[in-house]
Amino acid sequence: MKKKVIIGTRGSALALWQANWVKSELEKKYPDIEVSLTKIKTTGDKILDVPLAKVGGKGLFVKEIEEALLEGRVHLAVHSMKDVPTFFPDGLHLRCITEREDPRDAVFSRNKIKLLDLPKGAKIGTSSLRRQSQLLHLRPDFEILQLRGNLDTRLKKLDDGHFDAIILAGAGVKRLGWADKITELLSPEVSLPAIGQGALGIETPTNDAYINDLVAFFDHPETSYAVRAERALLKRLEGGCQVPIAAYGTLSGETLTLKGLVASPDGKTLVKDALTGPKENCEKLGVELAERLLKNGAYDILKDLYQVPPPGSA
Repeated sequence: MKKKVIIGTRGSALALWQANWVKSELEKKYPDIEVSLTKIKTTGDKILDVPLAKVGGKGLFVKEIEEALLEGRVHLAVHSMKDVPTFFPDGLHLRCITEREDPRDAVFSRNKIKLLDLPKGAKIGTSSLRRQSQLLHLRPDFEILQLRGNLDTRLKKLDDGHFDAIILAGAGVKRLGWADKITELLSPEVSLPAIGQGALGIETPTNDAYINDLVAFFDHPETSYAVRAERALLKRLEGGCQVPIAAYGTLSGETLTLKGLVASPDGKTLVKDALTGPKENCEKLGVELAERLLKNGAYDILKDLYQVPPPGSA
């Protein structure tokens, strides 16, 4: 039995909030265990002057943390689910998906002007192709500008007048206690969220039964069904942050509704669809919706960006 448990985390204010929340919940449940954090700088944290879509590769915000897990330097890792790739190195797995915070995208603008009321040609800051494509579909006149860095850095750039508005994940802003700064939260009909947005993932070594049992209580079944469906869609589309892909699952009783989207980066082509089915079939539902999107035009968008198996070949 480990009396000292080490959590691996990125060093941003949000990542530390998330890891400290897991730490405090573990200490509440197991008062005799000492929990500490180890901050790890990932590739995504090091490259701040290049858009994520141009950096390439998957797992930009988890790779170095996974190396620490495999080497035994940390016992578990806390990630934002939207950063977690759909494939894991041998010996590691996603043990828990926590209850989701608000998954919607949040608009921050100077003078609290709502998105549709912003002037023609307004400068919008975002690092996400998913957000970019949906914003340009809605308002082709917007000028989309790259915005990287921690949440506080991004908000400062807005205050300094670099942008008319910026778009961030509402969940992170709420967790840091900055909800009062939000101008508006965008409905999924306007901006479909990133896969897993708002949920945290706890990654552990597959064969460490003690740690796996220790963290089991974090898993939130309703969120888990929804996010597993979203991730199955992403896995079939073989997507990363280089492509505008979105999905959002919701549960009503035993029924799961999954909405999915693939768009061209310029927002001119946008393929959307939705499916419902039993929550137990969440992953099958994700693959099925991905196939439908591919057949309805997503394949033509994606094949120009990377090699994706054509519809019906999975």
